[in-house]
Amino acid sequence: MQANIADIRQRWNKAKLTKMKVFWVAIGAIVLTLFLGFSRGGWMTEGSAQSMAENAAQVAVVERLAPICVMQSSQDPLQNQKLEELNAFTSSFQRARYVKEQGWATMPGEEDPDGLVATECAQQLMRLDE
Repeated sequence: MQANIADIRQRWNKAKLTKMKVFWVAIGAIVLTLFLGFSRGGWMTEGSAQSMAENAAQVAVVERLAPICVMQSSQDPLQNQKLEELNAFTSSFQRARYVKEQGWATMPGEEDPDGLVATECAQQLMRLDE
């Protein structure tokens, strides 16, 4: 038993970490923590969070304003004719431009139409016509 304890003690003394080894283990742990935190843990930089928040706010505003655009188009006396013209366009850019030209994407109190609202409004109008 004594020999066994001495053998364990010798192996422990050989395995002791020096200050340099402890330093590199700490650096490795920090790097691993940062890597796992940002790649798998959901951590993000302030800039990324700000960008995500701005995008979410913009999407929310467009989602709330597009139905107003659709409602404004429904009050147009030539709505059926204009929807046929809208269907004739093949690209979403052309459709959004047409919606802006009709003034449907110009929100009450605004002077200029919103391009993102016009794009979403055109998509919703296309779905209504199906």
